[in-house]
Amino acid sequence: MGWKDSGLVFTTPTSGPIDPANMTRRFGRLLDRVGLRRIRFHDLRHSTATLLLEQGVDLVVIKELLGRAHIGVTAGVYAHVRLRLQRQAIDCLNNALNGTEEPPDHPPAVAVVR
Repeated sequence: MGWKDSGLVFTTPTSGPIDPANMTRRFGRLLDRVGLRRIRFHDLRHSTATLLLEQGVDLVVIKELLGRAHIGVTAGVYAHVRLRLQRQAIDCLNNALNGTEEPPDHPPAVAVVR
């Protein structure tokens, strides 16, 4: 019996769900092997959503990718990112209206991984 599509993103070789403790261990070893600091596997979800939002992907699309039922949860969790992007948009508009080509005082928003 080989692997078959079960609708899961990560599976065992026989298409079953991966035990969360095993996933955590394997992810930790992968981070160690490539020299990255340890983060929770779940933090990848937040980083993905943040990066997509910063690239202009609609919040409704991000909500659907995250599998959330209500957009309010997604909007609330990523409100700080949206505020930062709004600030950058205002700075860009200010620069355009003032005829300045200078970038804003702060760098582009980045994903924060805790």
